[in-house]
Amino acid sequence: MSHTAALRLRQAITRTEDATRGRTPVGRGPEDADDLRGTFATDGALGFDPFPFLRALHDAGSRAVVIGQVAGIMHGSTELTGDLDLLWDGTPDEARALRDALTAAGCAELPDLSRSLTGYQVTGAVGDLCTPALPWGTLDVTPCLARAETTDDSTGFTIRYAALDDLIAMRRALGRPKDRRRADELVRLRH
Repeated sequence: MSHTAALRLRQAITRTEDATRGRTPVGRGPEDADDLRGTFATDGALGFDPFPFLRALHDAGSRAVVIGQVAGIMHGSTELTGDLDLLWDGTPDEARALRDALTAAGCAELPDLSRSLTGYQVTGAVGDLCTPALPWGTLDVTPCLARAETTDDSTGFTIRYAALDDLIAMRRALGRPKDRRRADELVRLRH
């Protein structure tokens, strides 16, 4: 199994640290992200390090899949982000694994996992937990769970992330300016 995608993410986290060094928090959370710059322009980018939570997901046996810009970075996107979004199947077994991972990663207030979209906050990361029940336009994201790619981190755990074509389709289904721009970038990365 390749380490490339995990290495790209580690490099992006280092670039995020460098780019935000000295930035003062302004009280803007991920929910305040604009449709052009995304969460990198929010306080979520300050201290952003999803690796402890990704490790906790692995250790808890979660089958959640990294989506959003973190998955884009893992495919080679150079645009930075400040949140970690995940797609999960919505089943009770996966909810248990997610709760275990969230707790292990320092989540002080467990999110309502009965919802198709809920936010979370752990040490080093914030983001959304999405299920296939969340409306994605005409796109059925359920198959994306089975088609997820994997990468091994150098510290000894596996990360599941959306396959490139699925991520492009998700971006196009969302249709915000940043999603269209990022989908176009991902298409160029195919070649």
